[in-house]
Amino acid sequence: MNQIGMRHFKGKRVWVIGATSGIGEACAIALFAEGASVALSGRRVDKLQAVAQHGKPNQSLFLPLDVTDPAAIPLAHQRILQDWGQLDLLLFVSGIYIPLRADNFEMESAEKTIDANVLGPMRAVAAVLPDMLQRRSGHIAIVGSVAGYSGLPKALAYGPSKAAMINFCETLFYDLQPLGIGVHMISPGFVKTEATAQNDFEMPALISAEEAAKHILDGIRDGEFDIHFPKRFSGFLKFLRLLPYPIYFWILRRFVKI
Repeated sequence: MNQIGMRHFKGKRVWVIGATSGIGEACAIALFAEGASVALSGRRVDKLQAVAQHGKPNQSLFLPLDVTDPAAIPLAHQRILQDWGQLDLLLFVSGIYIPLRADNFEMESAEKTIDANVLGPMRAVAAVLPDMLQRRSGHIAIVGSVAGYSGLPKALAYGPSKAAMINFCETLFYDLQPLGIGVHMISPGFVKTEATAQNDFEMPALISAEEAAKHILDGIRDGEFDIHFPKRFSGFLKFLRLLPYPIYFWILRRFVKI
């Protein structure tokens, strides 16, 4: 399902939320290389400063924030509009992963996950939408996960948070695509990041953050709504979700040793 892509990033104004490490950092660096102006957001100021060094002095905006702070994102967006006039692409990459199973389920961790992974991107979209709707242009890209496709081990809060983003992006696309605003639902498989470093199991089809960034920017450039990768893994999980539950759970127990 395609829509109008960005075609190129040179001269575009992009806001990367979650630019301190992993996929967000790799996307920001790649965008600098392509000539985009990049607003960098995240909680760790030192990390943002290090990422900013990959761009030219006038190529970035420095906007530290916590996505769980309801006031922080609208204020940062106002700064972008004041300095740049408009925003061409919101790329929301920020998120947290706390491994949870039924025998160690705790509400505090679940609430932190939902606040960061569901309410965080919703806050960002709520901030940027009025201006994009007025202009009838712009792009919104949200990084979720293939963990949102169906129930997986150790994802008792993380999986539902990413499933919510799939539904959110689908509804956004339905509403915004006719108005000329691009929506990109991004579902990576296993990517080598600080988050996946917590995993104590073998991660199939593990890719680098740089490879993930290439998939994401290529998909946005081409106008793809459903950007998922690596296909050999994400495609298999898409197939699994179509199976009857008895077969799905049998395959999961047979091949997922967690």
